[in-house]
Amino acid sequence: MNEYIVVDGYNVVHAWPELNVLANENLEHARDKLVDILANYAGFSGDRVVLVFDAHSVKGNVERYEEVNGVQIFYTREEETADSMIERLVGDIPNDGNIRVVTSDWEEQRVIFGRGAYRMTPGELLTRVGDMRKESQQRLTRNDYTDSYLENRLAGHIRQILEQWRRKKE
Repeated sequence: MNEYIVVDGYNVVHAWPELNVLANENLEHARDKLVDILANYAGFSGDRVVLVFDAHSVKGNVERYEEVNGVQIFYTREEETADSMIERLVGDIPNDGNIRVVTSDWEEQRVIFGRGAYRMTPGELLTRVGDMRKESQQRLTRNDYTDSYLENRLAGHIRQILEQWRRKKE
């Protein structure tokens, strides 16, 4: 089953300590770091990640969309909040899996419940990302790639018989 994770970008940036510190120095770097983190998460988890950044106070801003390493990123138009775009997107996502909206905004959580989505706090997403990071590290550092060799899956006595046959041929 597909899992859609719809993320209120700035809500998460300011809720995660590492990103919040970075945002105080350079908001664009914090956004980029969040995109990288979520791209890695999506790649290993298989979840579809939709990230929404609020640009409602940017004069003349038009709604735009881009995809970066599998993460769909939406920027709202002038005078549109991330919350209203998230509500619209949740209504447009195919009904073929769970939809989780990541926000700490209580009002938004109530609205998305009414649209059939689940809520996830930024802290829960951070935990999920951390767990996925640990799991991916374990998968990448495991040295069990030889388990797929046929000879390593044979019973010991069968392996001996085959080895004897091989030596007779030489």
